[in-house]
Amino acid sequence: MDSRQMAICGIGAVTGYGWGREHLWDGLTSGKPAAGLEAGYGAHPDEPGWVAKVTDGGNPMDGPSRFARAMRAAAREAIADAGERGWQPGKRVGLLHAVVLGEVDLWREFYLDRGRDLRPREYLGLMPSTPMSTFMQEYGFHGPAMNVSAMCASGNAGLLTAKAWLDAGIVDDVVFVATDISATPENVLHFVRLGVAVTDTEPLEACRPFQEGSRGFLMGEASVAFVLSRNATRPYAVALGGAMTHDGYHVTSVDPDLGQVRGCFRDALVNAGVPAAAVRYLNAHGPGTKQCDTAEATILEEEFGPSTGVYSVKPLVGHCQGAASAVEVSVAALGYDRGYVPAPPAVAPGHPQLLTGRVPIGDGLTVKSSLGMGGHNSVVVLGPPA
Repeated sequence: MDSRQMAICGIGAVTGYGWGREHLWDGLTSGKPAAGLEAGYGAHPDEPGWVAKVTDGGNPMDGPSRFARAMRAAAREAIADAGERGWQPGKRVGLLHAVVLGEVDLWREFYLDRGRDLRPREYLGLMPSTPMSTFMQEYGFHGPAMNVSAMCASGNAGLLTAKAWLDAGIVDDVVFVATDISATPENVLHFVRLGVAVTDTEPLEACRPFQEGSRGFLMGEASVAFVLSRNATRPYAVALGGAMTHDGYHVTSVDPDLGQVRGCFRDALVNAGVPAAAVRYLNAHGPGTKQCDTAEATILEEEFGPSTGVYSVKPLVGHCQGAASAVEVSVAALGYDRGYVPAPPAVAPGHPQLLTGRVPIGDGLTVKSSLGMGGHNSVVVLGPPA
């Protein structure tokens, strides 16, 4: 493997489709959204609304919350998967955890139900270091362990941080997990009020990235994990490089001149050492909002050729916030392994380069873009293993 590349050796996933990587893949392949009608998520507290929540599950020994259990379950699955595919951990295995809003359920209980009265051990469970510490103890890993946060771009940020660690020789391998289990009724309501989230319409009707009539996104939850290494025998895919920029413009809106977004795409290709002509797939942020879809469609038309197809899986899995780009990277990586991209079905007239349904995947490269709230721009370049 090229010394500049980082291999995705194992994948684990907990999503609205269920606990496990295969539930995610089967759900996407079915073309049916993970979201369901959940009580309390409608326009009024007594009305249901559409959201792709992670159900209760996992090992109760991992903690009282879905957050801690999902994080550990996804990481364990990724490590077991990597081992089955020939990976053996090196001396220095690091851990990165992408988090925007952490133990939301427990903090909510802490303030609203428990009156801030917790035993010391329970309070420690609220700390972002606790699930990381217990995970490192379980596997006897002693590399660096750190949280990374860049809003919706956190998954890409974690991958680029892992690659930087490997490039610098700080670690031999990295376990990277991105977790966002924050779709409480209160949090979802505020995204609805911002005009970007939708709960009152079925997912494929509400969220139509790069199609006419899109209203925004359905909220989702997920924890997705990867084993990242240069010591891989049968990886899913490789990360060739990437880039991040920041608009420095507005707390929610994309800078309309797209200068920093455009620069991020160009810098990512330079960092990966590949031309735009080699890119066949744009795995887009694609939330279904007008400004984000317009920005990415503009970049697609300006920077890539007509043979580059674009897709977004948010209509199916939901917008998983801090875990969104990690979910979407896993789809690209699994696609290379299984021979096709499970793009959502189109429901309205759309961009001429929009992919729909099962699309056979070749040897072309994938650019995974993620535009996080507040101006976080990120792009990772992925490709099939050599």
